[in-house]
Amino acid sequence: MYLGSAGFGWHMERGIHILRLLAAGVFDKYPKLKIVIGHMGELLPFQLERIAKFAGRGAFEERKWGLMDMWDNNIWVTTAGMFSLNSLACLLRNTKAERMLNSVDYPLSTNEEGLEFVEEMKQSGMVTKEGLERIAWRNAEELLGVKAR
Repeated sequence: MYLGSAGFGWHMERGIHILRLLAAGVFDKYPKLKIVIGHMGELLPFQLERIAKFAGRGAFEERKWGLMDMWDNNIWVTTAGMFSLNSLACLLRNTKAERMLNSVDYPLSTNEEGLEFVEEMKQSGMVTKEGLERIAWRNAEELLGVKAR
């Protein structure tokens, strides 16, 4: 049961939903739409290059707004409890730090775990100081119009 939900199934379903929005022309009609997806991109970063390779076929053929246009301009990705440097490495390969947000997945993870992951990111050297600030709080301030204390 857990694999069909929080272990895997939830993420697969959310990723497919984002692709369906693109295929349906939502981003052609609303090019300024902003969507925040969780869990290190709901499996999409791992498959992004493959999806992009085939995105010129079928329902995607008619779209002005392509997969990478959508990914770079309309999508923000949270960590949402996926506190894994391996997953982060994949995400960083195809997603700008300006489009990433650190977050927890309460009640499945805690604020303390989220803070530990920020420290892990810092120690790993995988992101610059500016990138870490963006992921940890600055992107949320800009996107959501809130101020971090």
